[in-house]
Amino acid sequence: MQWLSALLPAFLSAVLGALGMGGGGVLLIYLSVFRQMEQMQAQGINLAFFLPVAAVSLIFHIKNRLVDFKLCALLIPAGLAGAYLGVLLAGSLPETLLRRLFAAFLLLIGLKELWSAFRAFREPRENAAGKREK
Repeated sequence: MQWLSALLPAFLSAVLGALGMGGGGVLLIYLSVFRQMEQMQAQGINLAFFLPVAAVSLIFHIKNRLVDFKLCALLIPAGLAGAYLGVLLAGSLPETLLRRLFAAFLLLIGLKELWSAFRAFREPRENAAGKREK
């Protein structure tokens, strides 16, 4: 029965992750808050969960010609190096500090998204005739 309660957060995380909207945050919050899992263990499960979701998403993005392979060749090595350094750093931090840093990171991302949405709402838009309106 316990696996049944995990289906909704897993499904929501997969959908948001496939859309590129940070589904990992949903899964990490679920695992650490509701499942009382250690931060490093939750991050490991999140990574294992993310890999097949990313693979399926990548297939669709390639099919729709949304992938710039030249840019990927530059970004992938930098991403791998950053992931390696992040694992080393996270493994050396105390659990409570890691949780607080992650919470602050999520809060900053949320505030940035709200600010971006507010700015987009306030900017004048063009109507169908090409005229700017508020």
